Amino acid sequence: MHPSRSQRGEGKIGCIVSLLVLGLVAAAAYKAVPVYYANNEFQTAVENISTRAGILPLPTIEAQIRDKAKELGIMEALDPGAITVTKSGDPSRGTCTVRLHYTRKIDFYGVYTYAYVTDSTRNTPYMDVR
Repeated sequence: MHPSRSQRGEGKIGCIVSLLVLGLVAAAAYKAVPVYYANNEFQTAVENISTRAGILPLPTIEAQIRDKAKELGIMEALDPGAITVTKSGDPSRGTCTVRLHYTRKIDFYGVYTYAYVTDSTRNTPYMDVR
């Protein structure tokens, strides 16, 4: 019979590698999640604003969308051409179309930069509820 061998220290390498990977994922999430969250909040706000297009003039809709972009820190949405708002139909019933086209850079600590592109079009029907 052979005496049992103890395996002291052999599991430490795997644990250290696992902690390192977990730390890298957490650091990447720390940079990426706020950008994704703000973008999602912005698109939800754009849809909510565009539903009131029947009672709001076009410049007011654009101003409210730009104000929301400022509030959420999405400065790329303030660039010329990043937000396009159009209304079609008559004043009592129609569609408000909002096109968002901008790119946000997510810098992962100088190692890698990811370009998060938002290119969406929202067609929201509206009715004048006056």
